[in-house]
Amino acid sequence: METSHGICRIAVALGENHSRALLDQVEHWQSFLALVNMIMFCTGIPGHYPVNETTSSLTLTFWYTLQDDILSFEAEKQAVYQQVYRPVYFQLVDVLLHKAQFPSDEEYGFWSSDEKEQFRIYRVDISDTLMYVYEMLGAELLSNLYDKLGRLLTSSEEPYSWQHTEALLYGFQSIAETIDVNYSDVVPGLIGLIPRISISNVQLADTVMFTIGALSEWLADHPVMINSVLPLVLHALGNPELSVSSVSTLKKICRECKYDLPPYAANIVAVSQDVLMKQIHKTSQCMWLMQALGFLLSALQVEEILKNLHSLISPYIQQLEKLAEEIPNPSNKLAIVHILGLLSNLFTTLDVSHHEDDHEGSELRKLPVPQGPNPVVVVLQQVFQLIQKVLSKWLNDAQVVEAVCAIFEKSVKTLLDDFAPMVPQLCEMLGRMYSTIPQASALDLTRQLVHIFAHEPAHFPPIEALFLLVTSVTLTLFQQGPRDHPDIVDSFMQLLAQALKRKPDLFLCERLDVKAVFQCAVLALKFPEAPTVKASCGFFTELLPRCGEVEPVGKVVQEDGRMLLIAVLEAIGGQASRSLMDCFADILFALNKHCFSLLSMWIKEALQPPGFPSARLSPEQKDTFSQQILRERVNKRRVKEMVKEFTLLCRGLHGTDYTADY
Repeated sequence: METSHGICRIAVALGENHSRALLDQVEHWQSFLALVNMIMFCTGIPGHYPVNETTSSLTLTFWYTLQDDILSFEAEKQAVYQQVYRPVYFQLVDVLLHKAQFPSDEEYGFWSSDEKEQFRIYRVDISDTLMYVYEMLGAELLSNLYDKLGRLLTSSEEPYSWQHTEALLYGFQSIAETIDVNYSDVVPGLIGLIPRISISNVQLADTVMFTIGALSEWLADHPVMINSVLPLVLHALGNPELSVSSVSTLKKICRECKYDLPPYAANIVAVSQDVLMKQIHKTSQCMWLMQALGFLLSALQVEEILKNLHSLISPYIQQLEKLAEEIPNPSNKLAIVHILGLLSNLFTTLDVSHHEDDHEGSELRKLPVPQGPNPVVVVLQQVFQLIQKVLSKWLNDAQVVEAVCAIFEKSVKTLLDDFAPMVPQLCEMLGRMYSTIPQASALDLTRQLVHIFAHEPAHFPPIEALFLLVTSVTLTLFQQGPRDHPDIVDSFMQLLAQALKRKPDLFLCERLDVKAVFQCAVLALKFPEAPTVKASCGFFTELLPRCGEVEPVGKVVQEDGRMLLIAVLEAIGGQASRSLMDCFADILFALNKHCFSLLSMWIKEALQPPGFPSARLSPEQKDTFSQQILRERVNKRRVKEMVKEFTLLCRGLHGTDYTADY
């Protein structure tokens, strides 16, 4: 084994490093072909990877190199090489699919979990190689696979092994997953063959599912074929061993083909409800299943949506009502979080605001415009009352609060204006949650509300009250030590930036301590966590342009802007990661554009002390930098380049190889 491994490495190294040169020597084409065949033998070396051999995986990158080299020649030369090497690549496909075959069930049973995982990764590498080879072989590759599969499934002579069928399907799926097969003339035949496969084991069943999933876009353009594969998917949903493949395939079908699924909707919902109630699937698959149902219901008539929603959600509503009455304990908490998660995943994809057609590639289908209240809102209001009840006992539990926020964050995004009737209640509930346990998820939801509703006069009062409340709670958190909560500070900065962008009037309120907010944001610039620093920079780039129009903002910049500049210079001087320099450059640019006279005074003063912002700088270098910055008020990209240069000088890295590609 070691000897063959060594010989293989030499052959692959020769092939990979010299293939272009060897292809160029046309007179030696036969000797190069001999080397290629030698590598082909190594790719197809007998035995199962990784148990009987570990050589074949070394060869895969060679086939990429050879293909790239062949396709890089001009047309005439390429045609010659294609003639020689197309058959070689067809042979490669056969070899790879042979190597991708599972061993016998008995043998596979003896493999360790580590060996199984290595084999799984090896198959993914084979799949990637097949996808790449498609570029060379084109549609003929699919026809080739289809013919083999057809012969295998219809041959009466010899009983076929499931491993052989599985490998051919796996090859098909590898290509169909990433390449548009909508124009392939073999897909209808393949869809016709799939129901003929006698599925005798889990690996084959998984691959059948994933293949159907890979063809879901094709099914959307050929809806008449849905009926031949959907029953297989629904049947597989009941098998816990096929959990990942069956649920992800159903989700793809519901997403891609939703406008053709109404005739099957009742059946899909019934089967899904059944498997959810029997708790066949793990949590993440249950969540995907709810997303699938969200896509499915979105395309139905309003009364149908309501009917299905009620039957789908009622059992969970009853469970929640029961849980809301009970004394809090860990298993109740898990159940509550699970149910809230299911609902939030359903609302993620359930969108009834569609109309006309958002389905590319199909003829325009007019959808009925919903009459009366939005069905999602009807259900949400029912859920809302229940959540109030749940929170009466669980308000101080971070996980429950996060799950509640997730439901509304998802539904606000899909419902937009239809959500309006619930804004006052939600603002009040969010305020209570955040005052009890400050949490990033509550701030993110507040930001959504500001983004969608703050500019509407009717909704401004509750949103303003919520904004002031979360700001005052967060400022208190800053006094107690915000370092333990970088996620809250990050979300708070994003909320402030959104408020300035959508409704600067929020900063006019006398109860808002703009000075404290400004100082906290300067403090946040010094956090070690990059996302928090980015969010704080984003806040300042929204704040500085408002100096003129929002009086309290102008006042605080005049009083405390120098403190901001010093924090920015410290960061550029080496206190912050180099990857964040563009964000700090944005602040400098905004200061220069909107507070020029102040900046020209502050920057000279700030750079005066020796050793600031770095002991490596000469007074001339500091002077040059401040002049460059003050001169550039139009081109933000130039300011970013200046800051990059300056930070390298500050760090003693200027002109070193270390920064050559920086």
